[in-house]
Amino acid sequence: MTIRIPDSPGLRDLGLANWAVCKVVALRQRVPRAHLFTTLGQHKRLMWSWLPFGGMLMRGGKLSTRDTELVILRVGHLRDSQYELQHHRRMARAAGLDDATQELIFAGPAGPNFDRLTDRQRAMLTGIDELIQTRTLSDATWAQLAEHLDRPRMIEFVMLTSQYDALAATLSALRVPLDFDE
Repeated sequence: MTIRIPDSPGLRDLGLANWAVCKVVALRQRVPRAHLFTTLGQHKRLMWSWLPFGGMLMRGGKLSTRDTELVILRVGHLRDSQYELQHHRRMARAAGLDDATQELIFAGPAGPNFDRLTDRQRAMLTGIDELIQTRTLSDATWAQLAEHLDRPRMIEFVMLTSQYDALAATLSALRVPLDFDE
């Protein structure tokens, strides 16, 4: 697979601010290079527009970290986004979603042990699958989600699912390399 955007741009390609952000992110993630950031950083204004939006959805919203990671893992799995999965499997473990629970998330609503998940998790997984497949939510799925999420969380759930779907498409189309050698 040929990388479409240079994966090791320098200061000239990124600008000082983006270069510094990329270095800090790489240090925090304990990787030599944070490829998503070095890729997006080559479009200076776009990266600075995306960072607060993506950051708020990932850690600054009303959904719990566990809920957020469940959404990201399911979207990453449905879209076969190894980049998303590589990062978020670790983050999900730290949020309390162990490997066994992650396997249930990957198996999804059609999985043999779907009933082992909580009602909330099952409603969210059903909603994620429907939103990814149909680009909307049926009234029945909306009602099921509304039993567990209030109005702001419903909005955030849809935005988070859509954001990570778009990010998976971006990672795939730009052929962003993985950050970890696994």
